[in-house]
Amino acid sequence: MSRPASWLVPPWAGDPVGALMSTREGGESEGPFASMNLGRSVGDEPARVVANRDRFAAACGAAPVFLSQVHGTRVVRIDAADARPGAPVHEADASVTTTPGIACTVQIADCLPVLFAAPEGRGVAAAHAGWRGLAAGVLEATVAALAAAAGCRPGEIDAWLGVCIGPSAFEVGVDVLEAFAARGDSRIGARFVPAQTGKWLADLAGLARDRLEAAGVERISAADGCAYRDPSRFFSYRRDRVTGRMAAAVWIRPDGAIAA
Repeated sequence: MSRPASWLVPPWAGDPVGALMSTREGGESEGPFASMNLGRSVGDEPARVVANRDRFAAACGAAPVFLSQVHGTRVVRIDAADARPGAPVHEADASVTTTPGIACTVQIADCLPVLFAAPEGRGVAAAHAGWRGLAAGVLEATVAALAAAAGCRPGEIDAWLGVCIGPSAFEVGVDVLEAFAARGDSRIGARFVPAQTGKWLADLAGLARDRLEAAGVERISAADGCAYRDPSRFFSYRRDRVTGRMAAAVWIRPDGAIAA
């Protein structure tokens, strides 16, 4: 399956690393899950989710390994065994692999997906960064795991920020402000714009970029868009509550071919 035109691709994806993020386009689901819902636990018909996941795998040309995401910092290393039917699903929010043809995959519907590639396709990783995981260090843990697995420095890693809820829509309370220690740091505090009393508008992608730079990542690119503000293209849990899930994946190409 060729990927739908609305799907997003990092600028560094090609040969030997493939990567993409799905949108709502290209699937079989209906109603609030229309059409490319990839989430199994959101209330969609299971057969349609299976069909959508098959289409996603075909577009990747690799085997996606989904995670049971818990807004934490655990990073798991995956290989071909994790892609076999019936394999246990890891409870984690990031994965890393050095095995060609295995796609590190995260699901999103407001949270930030971050895809990583080590030089020369020596390893790849994907992280799910909601505010809890981001504040706790999921991106730093993923960078460290990929650098160790691929034998490279963080400064050699390419990172891509996918589409998440944007800074004009992500209203948060003091608990989020305090989780990032934003009151005592002017740079972090700049990522929070006062809104109504006791509320701030938070720049999730900006906070992630700051974290990556502090971890030594120098090559950072990002997609444009806001999941919340664009209901025709993106699922958003905060906007709709009952909705589907998109996915972002990255893999080492097994044959060096560049997908269409």
